[in-house]
Amino acid sequence: MAGTAPLIELRGITKVYGAGEAEVRALRGVDLTITAGEFVAIMGPSGSGKSTVMNVLGCLDTPTSGTFLFEGVDVGKLDHDQRALLRRNYLGFVFQGYNLLPRTTALENVELPLIYKGLPRGERQRMALEALDKVGLSHRADHDPSQLSGGQQQRVAIARALAGGPDVILADEPTGNLDTERSREIMDLLSGLNKTENITIVMVTHEEDMAEYARRLVSFVDGHIEQDTKTPGKG
Repeated sequence: MAGTAPLIELRGITKVYGAGEAEVRALRGVDLTITAGEFVAIMGPSGSGKSTVMNVLGCLDTPTSGTFLFEGVDVGKLDHDQRALLRRNYLGFVFQGYNLLPRTTALENVELPLIYKGLPRGERQRMALEALDKVGLSHRADHDPSQLSGGQQQRVAIARALAGGPDVILADEPTGNLDTERSREIMDLLSGLNKTENITIVMVTHEEDMAEYARRLVSFVDGHIEQDTKTPGKG
């Protein structure tokens, strides 16, 4: 995918769950444009719509109405397999709970998305080692998650997100399970990757001091964007 279109564009996105008295309007006409190379933090109270919009961006959920464009392509017009390819080839995911396979080495965990791409073993290992090197953990490649600290496990998860060369990393509360010092290390890492690799990062967080690492803050309230401001960004 190439061109001069914004990387991500949401136009009038709504998401409704349930019907009748059980109806919940999670998103109420969201307009959001993200250009390549941005680091965007999404904040808001529980139920504000921030997780729903991340699921839409990650092609894990479909909007009820509105248009989602990714590099100018209308995602709503893609079939199931095409959406899976978009996720696999253009998006990297980082979660609060790391989501690493327990009895599998760091290297093998990072290789996983490359297996789905059908790459040969030697190429997978080379790319996975490069990704681990970028997060400072190539020396722990043969350790499994039980032998790694929480911060190191999250670094492995970030390496896994990086391995396939995504255009965007979607990070959902990436420091939620970490203490303050480890949280700052992870945010320094993400900020550095954003600057040196020019990877677009969209991060959901409820922690204001973590959001300060981003260079744009989007605040959700009751299913819509209440505030969208540029910030200097830490790190």
